[in-house]
Amino acid sequence: MIWAQTPERVIGADGGMPWHVPEDLAYFKSITAGCPVVMGRRTWESLPERFRPLPGRVNIVVTRSAEQRGRLAGEGAVPAESLEEALDEAREHVNDASSLIWIMGGGGVYAEAVERDLADLASVTIIDTDAPGDTYAPELHPSQWVMAGSAQGEGSWDTSESGTRYRFETYRRV
Repeated sequence: MIWAQTPERVIGADGGMPWHVPEDLAYFKSITAGCPVVMGRRTWESLPERFRPLPGRVNIVVTRSAEQRGRLAGEGAVPAESLEEALDEAREHVNDASSLIWIMGGGGVYAEAVERDLADLASVTIIDTDAPGDTYAPELHPSQWVMAGSAQGEGSWDTSESGTRYRFETYRRV
């Protein structure tokens, strides 16, 4: 899984991200390049049209609506009826043993992946802001997840060109 969040676990507001940290977007692009990405329909729709589908990645979109699945296929996405179906589809597009499948949102998809033990790794960008939001990241409970590393060193921050502090953290399921 991969997402950016505030310390209060806010990941979105009104269908978008309530901050602008170009370094996080560049990190997302580099870490997911060449890998299948799985997302919910609203996350797909939140992407600017010029970036749909995300280039260099198979884009798999979860929706229960047959009508939406037909539309998504026409827009260059691989539609799936459930998260499990999406992950099965993603496995067919993994290039080699070192490739990852990235779940990239939204909140409900992340929550299901955590609750059902469908993910082993979470790459989380902490955005040091108190931005309000309406979508939250799932809690990675310490009895099930441990921090495997921080690109900046634990507790350290980088500052974005936008002036916002951030850090990249990686968690692994125990």
